[in-house]
Amino acid sequence: MAKHDKINVGASTILNPVPVVMISCAGKDPSTTEGRPNIITVAWAGTINSEPPMVSVSIRKSRHSHKLISETGEFVINLVNKQLCKPCDLCGVKSGADIDKFATCGLTAVKADDLEYAYAIKEAPVSISCKVESVTELPSHDVFTATVVGVTADSYLLDENGRLCLDNANLVAYNHGEYFLLGKKLGFFGYSVASEEIIKKRMGEK
Repeated sequence: MAKHDKINVGASTILNPVPVVMISCAGKDPSTTEGRPNIITVAWAGTINSEPPMVSVSIRKSRHSHKLISETGEFVINLVNKQLCKPCDLCGVKSGADIDKFATCGLTAVKADDLEYAYAIKEAPVSISCKVESVTELPSHDVFTATVVGVTADSYLLDENGRLCLDNANLVAYNHGEYFLLGKKLGFFGYSVASEEIIKKRMGEK
């Protein structure tokens, strides 16, 4: 067969790669086992609006975190770097109803900026505080649409001009059931029409 001959592989959730994130949340009474700070790994998260900044996350109705987020209307999207990859995977295969994921993974729960109930992961390079605006029920998952109300980032990710440099965060992507570090930079938004001088500058070429 020729390289670009097509084969129908069936309808599935094949959109890849996607960001893998650790969603942290808590119940209204975090001192209880049922409401304690929890983490769920999600690969179905995305930006849906810019002004105001809004995101969506899709979570199965049966998940423990679904109940917590539904109760408080809050959650935090924590970006995953190389150091968090293994804890991220564990948080995707274990239930917070059975274990304390923060303690099991050796992670630190810190109150999230601009939220009343949810906790962020201190060890995450970036944490995005979100307030739920609406919930769309689908057959297998519910889609939580939320407004971003605050973002915190590790100080080492900011350059001397205060610009956030996520390329230094060693972020992880999820591709067809496997985790990958982001690889070589191939370009930047608008590079297809940029001048040679700008391309060399942005791509770090000498």
